[in-house]
Amino acid sequence: MLPVIIAPMEDERRAAAIVASVDGVLLTGGEDVDPARYGAAARGETDTPHLARDRSEIALVVAAKTIAVPTLAICRGLQILNVALGGTLIQDIPSERPTALAHSPGGPRDRRAHAVRASEGSRLAAALGASDLEVNSSHHQALDRVAPGIRVTATAPDGIVEGAESADDRWWMLGVQWHPEELTATAEAWDRALFEAFQRAAAAHAAIGTAGGPAPAATATGSTALR
Repeated sequence: MLPVIIAPMEDERRAAAIVASVDGVLLTGGEDVDPARYGAAARGETDTPHLARDRSEIALVVAAKTIAVPTLAICRGLQILNVALGGTLIQDIPSERPTALAHSPGGPRDRRAHAVRASEGSRLAAALGASDLEVNSSHHQALDRVAPGIRVTATAPDGIVEGAESADDRWWMLGVQWHPEELTATAEAWDRALFEAFQRAAAAHAAIGTAGGPAPAATATGSTALR
C-alpha cells in the first residue's frame, strides 16, 4: 500500500475527490475534537482543538461513508468519526466517569494496560483474530452517544467504548480507541492482524474499482502525525 498523507484542507469540499482517488482511509490519533462539533461547551479538561483538522476529517469521513471506502479509525480517529456521523463524546473520562479505569495511565506507549472484550461474531473480532485481548491506553476522551449507523463492538471492563464498526456491511469501517500502531512489534498478533485486515479490505476495494487492470494501492490518512 502506498500511503498518501492528507493535511488539513482549506477547502473541505475537496474531500470527496480525494477519497474517491484512494482505496482506504486511515484516521489517526491527535488533538481533542472541538466540543462545539457535537453541541457541547468545552470543559476545563478539554485540550485546545485543531479546528481545520476537525473540518477536514469530518469531510473525509462523510465522503468515505458515502462511497464505502474502507476506513480504519484509531483513537481520535474513532472519536472524530463518531462526531462526524452524529455522535457525542465524553470530554474527560476521569471527571465524567470517576469510577472508570485509568485510560491514560502513563508509562511506555507499547505497554498493554487493560483488557478489552470484542463482540464475538463482529467484524472487529474477526480482524483481530480474538475476542479477549489486552491493549495500550493513552486517551482521556471516549465515545458517549454512539452515532446512528455505528455499532459498538468492543468495550473495556468499565464499559468505556474501545471499538466500533459500521452497521452497514457495505462499508468496511473499524475503529479502535487504543493505538495498535504502537503494538505491532509485540508477541501478540492482534494489532498486526488489524492492519492486515485493513490492507485486505483496501485491496478488495481497489480490485472492484479497477477491474481489468492493475489496482492502485493508496491509503489516505486524515492526519499529519501520529500520536
